[in-house]
Amino acid sequence: MPMATLLIPNPFNTKLPGPRYSHRRFTCSSVTTQSRSAKEHLLALIADQDRGLRTQSDPVKRAAIVEAIDAMAVVGAGSVTTGDSLSATWRLLWTTEKEQLFIIEKAPLFGTRAGDVLQVIDVRNGTLNNVITFPPDGVFFVRSSIEVASPQRVNFR
Repeated sequence: MPMATLLIPNPFNTKLPGPRYSHRRFTCSSVTTQSRSAKEHLLALIADQDRGLRTQSDPVKRAAIVEAIDAMAVVGAGSVTTGDSLSATWRLLWTTEKEQLFIIEKAPLFGTRAGDVLQVIDVRNGTLNNVITFPPDGVFFVRSSIEVASPQRVNFR
């Protein structure tokens, strides 16, 4: 099964933008409403999943989350998600990536806990850095390179 990861820009900001008014009788575009609804649904599904740790033992919940991710992809079909706006520091909210989940889960064995899990992406320079923090001053860092494969897909190695 392919890996799924949900990241959001850091600093974390849950405030949604106000509606776009195109006419007095319409409050916002259908696409914006669908996008907000899909995003809110996905965030609600992952809220209690401890970045994916709990989902590992709950295939029904995992399937619902993956379905919600797929629904967001449908809403965003045709948009470019691999442009300069992808270049940012992103906070991991949920993933199926086994190595990251292993490190997060096993951190207490080493007398610590995982803090923020971040991806630092630079599309123009073709870099992606995974960062797992261990407060107060520990870090696990993996550097990799990326290439844009399509308007909505970035491959990393």
